[in-house]
Amino acid sequence: MSSVKSRFFSTLVALGCTVALTMAAIQPAEAQRQTIRFATSNVGSYGYAVGSVMSDVLQRNLGSDFAVVVQPYPSTSGAMISVMNGEGEFGYTADVGMRSLYDGGRPYDDFTPRRGMLVHSLYVYPMETFMLVADRRKDEFSSYADFDGKPVFFTPAGFMNWLNMRRIFAALGYEFNHVEIDSSTVADAFEAGTIDGSAGYTTAGASLPTYWREAELRANLAAINLTEEEMDKLRAAGLGPVEVDPSKAFSQELGVDRIWGVPIYFAYNVRADFDADVMKRILDILHENVDVLVEGDPGFGPLAADFVGTQAAGVAANPDIPVHPGLAAFLKEHGQWNDSWTIAGQ
Repeated sequence: MSSVKSRFFSTLVALGCTVALTMAAIQPAEAQRQTIRFATSNVGSYGYAVGSVMSDVLQRNLGSDFAVVVQPYPSTSGAMISVMNGEGEFGYTADVGMRSLYDGGRPYDDFTPRRGMLVHSLYVYPMETFMLVADRRKDEFSSYADFDGKPVFFTPAGFMNWLNMRRIFAALGYEFNHVEIDSSTVADAFEAGTIDGSAGYTTAGASLPTYWREAELRANLAAINLTEEEMDKLRAAGLGPVEVDPSKAFSQELGVDRIWGVPIYFAYNVRADFDADVMKRILDILHENVDVLVEGDPGFGPLAADFVGTQAAGVAANPDIPVHPGLAAFLKEHGQWNDSWTIAGQ
């Protein structure tokens, strides 16, 4: 071999060794970096927006050892199933969705998770469900008992607020008589008398869904509140009503100074095998940065007002479902753990 070829070969060998050593040094560092995937609802949904704000806060505070990413799915159930099959860490859900999961309701009736079930982990914002009627008929209704067996549009069948109203009526012992209509025709249904009432809802006590924003422009509405006795029954069932200021969401007077709505607590829950110390650290970071969350989206307002209480309320809505060890440690630290609750894996 000529001296030129020999030097060229030696250079290639040296370069190859350098690249190999460099890659060997890089690979362990990359292998140690933990990816945390937030499986959300579809792009453009509120769940996606919330997940994006939280992931940004967590990425900046967890440091370079973690990569926090958002993975959208066409549906909430799709996000939940993906996490339970090991394709994500945090699954977008709600307390009523967790109930359906543990009760084996659709679409979980034939579902067996490859990795494990979701457990109580992180509750992030509420939706508040309540009853509305046409203003001209408000004197006919003084409580939810007046809707017992009556034709009511409880929001589209199968949706979270429909599920919420179904469990409310079950807890109160009233007949749930749902009339399915196109949500855009609520005002017309009130006018025609085909429904006596309809469930309304706000997100974080402040914003209305599009169809209710349109309905209130076409119909005069009134809110019907729960009685004290009805609220006591709901509290006993873990469904504590909360106050909603109607002036923050509606553009018209509803005949009441406050609405008593029953909240749905939306969540990003994990499997029981998610690292407990990391879960506790994530809760601590979000708790300490609630003002930053609100800057990212005002819907975090109720969470900022009572971060710890929101977590406890999410668990209390389904007290039979196990609590992630990281959340259990967080609630114990802040004095809101209930010894009747079960810690996952214990």
